[in-house]
Amino acid sequence: MPGGNLADRLAALSASATGDDGVVTVTVAGSGVVTGLRLDDRVRGLDGATLSAEILRTIRQARQTLAVQVTAAVDETVGADTEAGRVVLDALRAAAGPDQPAMPVMPFPSFQHVPTLPHQAPGNGFESGRDSRAR
Repeated sequence: MPGGNLADRLAALSASATGDDGVVTVTVAGSGVVTGLRLDDRVRGLDGATLSAEILRTIRQARQTLAVQVTAAVDETVGADTEAGRVVLDALRAAAGPDQPAMPVMPFPSFQHVPTLPHQAPGNGFESGRDSRAR
């Protein structure tokens, strides 16, 4: 094992990516977790959907850079053909998921008609704490 301990190498990894327009910069740790997000003041000119898409795209770019680093660390330590190497690389592929754009979020439905309870006269006060509608 020429490169040392794989776990130590993976723990020390991180990767950053900046979006095409420089508005979003994302940093991910060796585990793929986002550890940094920098938004330029120009985000004020973007609508929410555009900003969200740019953040997600930049996260994917950072994770792709990280994947290259993880693959190199596996090759230099335990080797991709070992059981440990296969486990790490398989986990990396599973975490990355298919290379497809993010699925659109289903909008919350707007209700045109809001049902109401039929009118009931209030109770006479002898219900012992029960709601008068629960008769």
